[in-house]
Amino acid sequence: MSEPVSELTDRCARLLRHQGFRLAVAESCTGGWLAKVLTDLPGSSEWFDRGFVTYSNQAKQAMLGVTSQTLEQFGAVSEATVGEMTQGALRESGADVAVAISGIAGPGGGSEGKPVGTVCFAWQIRGREAITGREWIDGDRKQVRWQAVVHALRQLERLLRSG
Repeated sequence: MSEPVSELTDRCARLLRHQGFRLAVAESCTGGWLAKVLTDLPGSSEWFDRGFVTYSNQAKQAMLGVTSQTLEQFGAVSEATVGEMTQGALRESGADVAVAISGIAGPGGGSEGKPVGTVCFAWQIRGREAITGREWIDGDRKQVRWQAVVHALRQLERLLRSG
């Protein structure tokens, strides 16, 4: 059984506060769910700066500066795209840390190379290179989106603990 997300969020919040960091999130397939979970925590204004919900490619480009070349070459669901999303979130905010998520939650939209459940993530601390990853999450649309939020938080905690 996994821990409650509120405990995970609380640990991330304590680490952000301890390091004096503010967080921004850039979400596509999760549609703001990560920002919602983070801001469910009382006092989140101390460490949460803002969230970008960039569902369309046009929004990714306009709000975060994701390049058309990256989208054409790698697609919206790619480590290259989420890396540009964290860079854009840091550039367009007062945050020190950014998390990005883009995926195929289903039930349609998948392909042989990127089946439903494919989710790409990036985590970045200002001044450092983005750490990116790709996961395949089994389940229906809600489960894929929820597990993407949980994975993003677990890896954020790991990044903040590693300094």
